[in-house]
Amino acid sequence: MKPSARYGRMAVVLHWIAALLIIALLATGWYMVGTAKNTPERAFFFNLHKSLGITTAFVIVTLIVWRIMHAAPALPTTMPRWERTAAVLSHRLFYVFMLLVTLAGYLTSSFSKYGPKLFGIPLPQWGWEDAALRGNFAAVHRLAALVFAVLIAIHVAAALKHLLVDKDSVFQRMLPG
Repeated sequence: MKPSARYGRMAVVLHWIAALLIIALLATGWYMVGTAKNTPERAFFFNLHKSLGITTAFVIVTLIVWRIMHAAPALPTTMPRWERTAAVLSHRLFYVFMLLVTLAGYLTSSFSKYGPKLFGIPLPQWGWEDAALRGNFAAVHRLAALVFAVLIAIHVAAALKHLLVDKDSVFQRMLPG
């Protein structure tokens, strides 16, 4: 594989940091909603989820800026056109949902009495305590996270298809090393 056929080191690092953080966010988000209300465990996981979300937001913004400034390596011409189109579309949807989930989560927290926090440090609230607005933003946050999780599953399945079935080096473009 030619060096130009791979993503650069910074893109690879940002991708995998974002991926790990997003997996942690999906896991903590799924777990925390099942914990008993008004307990230290629930408070811990909600605060951890908020902090990871805000940290991930910085990584996502960095990733998007990096991606705007650096073109992705071309996909193999042996890939069918529909697959290349699907890859471009799915990556654009990834960016949209990364931003949507993050923004909706921050707004959910902003319209809560607890507010957004980064590892215990209060951050600016973009709203006021309002249960109805908080509920609306929380619904958007949950739905967008669910759609995003489906997109991630499709992304992983497509990557594994390239590794195990097509054996076309697409999978290796984003591997470290």
